[in-house]
Amino acid sequence: MEASKSPEGGETKLHFLDYWRIIRIRKLVIFIVFILVVMTSIAATLLMTPLYSSRVRISVEKDKTDVEGLGSKSMAVAGYDPFFLQTQFEIITSQSILDQVIEDLNLEELWQKEWGGGQPLSRDQARKILSSSLDVRLSRNTSLIEIWARSESIQDAMRIAEKVAEIYRFSRVRDSKATRRQGVVELRKQLNEEKTNLFNVQVDLKQIRSTNKITLLDENTMQGVRNLHAEVVREVSTRQLLAEEEYVNARTQLDELSKRSQVGLRASLYTVAPDPTLQRITESYLDHKSALTKLSRELGVEHPTVKAWKDLIEADLVELDNCIKGILDGKEVRVRTLSSILTKVNEKLAAAKQEMSDQTSLSLPYIEKKKEEDRLDRLISALELRVVQESLDLTLSMESMVKVIDKATTPLKPIRPNIPLNVSLGIVVGLVLGVGLAFFIEYLDTSVKTIDDVERALQAPVLAVIPQNVGTLLFEGPESPHAEAYRVLRTNILFSRKDPTLNTITVVSAGAGEGKSTTLFNLATTFAQNGARVLVVDSDLRRPSIHKIINVSNSLGLTNLLLNQNTLEEVIQRTSLASLDVLPSGKLPSSSMGILSSPQMKALIGELKRRYDFVFFDSPPIMGISDAAILASEVDLVMQVIQYRRYPQPMTIRAKQLIEKVGGNLIGIVLNNINMASDENYYYYSGYYYDYYSKHDDDDEPDPKSSKKKGSKSANAKLEIKSKY
Repeated sequence: MEASKSPEGGETKLHFLDYWRIIRIRKLVIFIVFILVVMTSIAATLLMTPLYSSRVRISVEKDKTDVEGLGSKSMAVAGYDPFFLQTQFEIITSQSILDQVIEDLNLEELWQKEWGGGQPLSRDQARKILSSSLDVRLSRNTSLIEIWARSESIQDAMRIAEKVAEIYRFSRVRDSKATRRQGVVELRKQLNEEKTNLFNVQVDLKQIRSTNKITLLDENTMQGVRNLHAEVVREVSTRQLLAEEEYVNARTQLDELSKRSQVGLRASLYTVAPDPTLQRITESYLDHKSALTKLSRELGVEHPTVKAWKDLIEADLVELDNCIKGILDGKEVRVRTLSSILTKVNEKLAAAKQEMSDQTSLSLPYIEKKKEEDRLDRLISALELRVVQESLDLTLSMESMVKVIDKATTPLKPIRPNIPLNVSLGIVVGLVLGVGLAFFIEYLDTSVKTIDDVERALQAPVLAVIPQNVGTLLFEGPESPHAEAYRVLRTNILFSRKDPTLNTITVVSAGAGEGKSTTLFNLATTFAQNGARVLVVDSDLRRPSIHKIINVSNSLGLTNLLLNQNTLEEVIQRTSLASLDVLPSGKLPSSSMGILSSPQMKALIGELKRRYDFVFFDSPPIMGISDAAILASEVDLVMQVIQYRRYPQPMTIRAKQLIEKVGGNLIGIVLNNINMASDENYYYYSGYYYDYYSKHDDDDEPDPKSSKKKGSKSANAKLEIKSKY
């Protein structure tokens, strides 16, 4: 038979009850870790040196005087400025403030014993200690600043907090006044420079007035003259534009008429240049021409009247041409006239612009200098007012910039150690560490924990679940609280047999101490109590234990029978149960280690199959010893006992593979040594029967005989072999 392969492990999801089961199983670990952490936190808290904290609360505003200065305007109160407040935090904890506090309170000598071990502290060391003992923050829901000082002495904490606030307040006022003094110096310097500039400008003005002969009256009317020249230029420019437009139109019309023929001029000149004479001649010409056409049709072209009309029309044409020529000559004369007018206007415009330019070049330097003089006058007046205002501000009080709202408070209790908080944290951390360690141990534990572990890893059914502290059913009787677990196992074995002739059974385990001997003997007892003829063979020649269970001698047994030293009837021993016999292992000679694989053993198994209904063979652990593998290959049925939470799963899987490799008929697994009280997963397999029979025994009335029986059970308690066998 091929060794079964363990299934591919999939991700198992834990239910809430699985977590609770782990906590109950590992409750001792959790309790120990919890107690250690809590006791450590309490001890550390009690060993801590008390630390006290004192607070000074101050109001800080931006730089201003208590009384508004000259020329200042009342302004609304500025809003919350987090950047300003954060800057003040940094100033309060700056090196200059801390050094002054250290010097005033003589902290270098005060902390010499506490922090320096008797050696003098350097300024840097004292500053670091002081900085670490200070905490500057905003008062809750306000813009007030709180200065907290911590120390092991109440008085030192109060003194440090008050001194820090005092030094900060003094330095703030001092620095503000120093800044204002420097500002006044700079303003006076700037004022003197501007006065010098004004003097130079006034000198330049006098020189320009003298050079250009500008009188005081000229100064007052200069701008009006400039405005008048500008108006003349604008007027001449307008006339120039009109003359130019009229000339261009006349010139364009003349050029257009000059391009036309005489016939074209006769037909269209009247529409271009309306004229009464031209209109009269044109109308006469058209009337005569119309009459000539009519007479020519009536009288003929050679008629004297027609010829007279022709002469009349010729006279009209001559007159019309003379009129056209006169009109064209008139237009030409007009073009020449307009050209002359445009030339004169252009000359006048150029003269006006030149005059305006000359006037501007004469007055502009003076005007510019005059503007510069006015600007300097205004600037000097503003600077003089600012100097007076800042000088006055220096004489006013600035104490309101930093106000002490609350003086240093006397600490009522130390801030460290906080016993309730530390103990609470110890409790929480202890629980977390304990539970975490329990789950970590559970994660590292790869042993069998549940029936699902067995069925998933070994691909074999679980025939029964055996609780902890199982005694020997031979002495406890069929009404024992543990008997039902073995009856369940017996029933599952009977249903697992495919052939009723398969009646030789062995129980193997991967390692020692998994309870296979106790399981085998109690199972055999259950079969015998059911009326079957049963034999238990102690074939664990390395470490026999069956004779200890029933308290008999092991001087004769299986080894004597296989070595042909004794007969079967001589080595088999009876028990108090008539249908249950035992064959001890006997003494194993050192020269007969492979006796279980001998032909005599195979013959013995065949003989026992005929004599008994069921034969149970106890065996050593299958890992590392060949005896168990030999028995597994020679008997009909094999069961594997796995003790709850004892050996890793790979070891139990390897044991199963060895059974299948030698051809053993593995019918299932028995889970042993289950703690029903702490693991609800197994309670319903056999815990129900345990509770049922226990309550049944408690409900029985007291009986002297039963008392004797209980006494006999107590006397035989030393014969109970726990699952360690």
